[in-house]
Amino acid sequence: MKIDKAVKRETAYIAVLVVLLSIIMELVFFFIGKWNFSVLWGNMLGGGVAVLNFFLMALTVQKNLGKESGRVKSSVTLSMLGRYAMMVVAAVLGGIFACFSIYAVVIPFVFPRIGIALRPVIAKLGIMEM
Repeated sequence: MKIDKAVKRETAYIAVLVVLLSIIMELVFFFIGKWNFSVLWGNMLGGGVAVLNFFLMALTVQKNLGKESGRVKSSVTLSMLGRYAMMVVAAVLGGIFACFSIYAVVIPFVFPRIGIALRPVIAKLGIMEM
């Protein structure tokens, strides 16, 4: 399947926002005296999963455009369950292995939502035009 330009553009936007918010999160951990490499590794895991989750969601939307509603619902539900399972696995890995900070794994999961909420403001200001 060919990936639509809009999917690539929006995923790139989310990836940039996740990186920027991740830098802010790293700085917060540093300034409160809680930074160590587990924060960096956890952030990389959580941020990567967050961007991948958004990309897979966008692919699901692209794939289901123009399909009948009955088939769309089952496809979207299956995609959502798989993506949530991926996030749960990442969170469990973050909790089990000491090389990851569980907080740094889970916090980036909300970064794409923040990016989506900021999208109209960023577009209006002309920042990060993609």
